[in-house]
Amino acid sequence: MALSQSALSELLDAFRAGEGVDLIRESVRMVMQELIETEATEQIGAGRYERTEARTTERNGVRPRLVATQASDVPLRIPETSPSPIPPPPPPRGTRFVISWSAGSPRSVR
Repeated sequence: MALSQSALSELLDAFRAGEGVDLIRESVRMVMQELIETEATEQIGAGRYERTEARTTERNGVRPRLVATQASDVPLRIPETSPSPIPPPPPPRGTRFVISWSAGSPRSVR
């Protein structure tokens, strides 16, 4: 939807007068926060509170950050992840491990 020249002029005058800056700031914050959450979900392999087999690590809280924009400083919450990947589940009881030196990794034998 294109704005007419007069509507665009009125909108710019309102922004210059200081009206609408909060709306822009909040819109920028919401878009940036959603992009950060999407990137974190892709990196982790699961959404917030979601359990999947593709999960590579866990969320470990957030850290606040201020990002400077032309609208003003925008507060964001950057998700942190665990420093190490999720360990595999323990083997079933009664499983013996045989180390094969030629293969280079242990294998389980029942």
